[in-house]
Amino acid sequence: MHEVHPQREALHNEVHARPHERLVAPLALTHVALVGAAGPAAREHLNHLLHRRHLPQAGDETSHMSVDLGGLRLRWEKHTEFHTVTFWRSLAQPDCGFDPASLPEAPREWLQGLPGQWLVGLHVLVLQRQHDEPGSVSTLVRRSLDEDSLVGASVMDGQLDIYTDFRLHADGFGRWVLEVDDMNPRRLGRAVQRVLEIETYRMMAMLGLPAAREVGASLGSAERELADVANQIRSAGKQGEPGLLEQLTHLAAKVEGVYARTHARFSASAAYFELVQRRIHELHEDRVHGLQTLGEFMDRRLSPAMHTCAWAARRQQALSERISRTSNLLRTRVEIEQQQSSQALLDAMNRRQEAQLLLQSAVEGLSVAAITYYGVGLLGYLGKGLKAAGVPLSPDVVMAMGVPVIALSVWFGIRKLHERVLASMH
Repeated sequence: MHEVHPQREALHNEVHARPHERLVAPLALTHVALVGAAGPAAREHLNHLLHRRHLPQAGDETSHMSVDLGGLRLRWEKHTEFHTVTFWRSLAQPDCGFDPASLPEAPREWLQGLPGQWLVGLHVLVLQRQHDEPGSVSTLVRRSLDEDSLVGASVMDGQLDIYTDFRLHADGFGRWVLEVDDMNPRRLGRAVQRVLEIETYRMMAMLGLPAAREVGASLGSAERELADVANQIRSAGKQGEPGLLEQLTHLAAKVEGVYARTHARFSASAAYFELVQRRIHELHEDRVHGLQTLGEFMDRRLSPAMHTCAWAARRQQALSERISRTSNLLRTRVEIEQQQSSQALLDAMNRRQEAQLLLQSAVEGLSVAAITYYGVGLLGYLGKGLKAAGVPLSPDVVMAMGVPVIALSVWFGIRKLHERVLASMH
């Protein structure tokens, strides 16, 4: 048997993660999503509730849990940057609408103590479809939602009608009404989960819009500064170029700082927007009662915000590239000028070296003459001494014969000294 991969079971069971609930109408759901505390703090808060109800605790690796709290169901999910809590219970009187008495009675103190920043809040009613008047919205929908902004569609092959007004009501929650015919509980659970995810991912995607507006303001000043630097480069002299290069460096650091701070947010918004579109596509919408569908609403209201985020990301990238090109241009110009200065300096050094060599040659010639003169003088003294000692030599002849010998010897010695110095330098 081969060695078992340590992640084999976890990867195999991933297809069963976050299973859909089995739901039966009529029921009411309350769904909240909080950002900024999707880790141990959220799990610890959940375990506090489970401990009080004497229920099994969520493990350190748990990212999903569904439990029965006694007439009230709780579903908790941990995501990368947010966590969600959903409560639901069956309705005895489905015609009460969004009256507080009909909504799930979640533990108020525990709910208020959830860690993180509250971003999403929904109340959802799942009711049996009412056929009050053919081709018209039910009385409960008209009573519960704002007709001026009402959005609705028939989904899941016509088995389910969904309605919402995308407004926050007095309690701070949004409202959705789902009217269903006979539908398999598991399929209804999938439909409800998609509705919750559409609203949750829509709000998560919108988190990129404030960052896009901030980027628009900061990039505007950076673009003007870059244009000013580019104009100065055209007329700048050698003395001003280092200052312009330093200014460009500071501008590049500023833009890269904004990019690093917002790039992840823009990427996340694009991913969440894609999930919203995918969940809407999975519902297979059909128009109902002449209302605007979810897909049409998102195209008209959410897509412009997402295009703004995408435009801000592209604008950041384009500005960064422009700064890089301008910096490279100025840096190349500075380097060429430095190379020209270095070449002129080398030429001057070469000329000085040539002059030194000529001077050195002249000095060496004088040195040979001087040493020969002194050597011949010494040789003359030697000849005179020998003549006085009775040796039949003429001092003048000795001196004359010694001149070429001494001169050649001195010249040869200097050449050897030059070769030895050059060899030691290499």
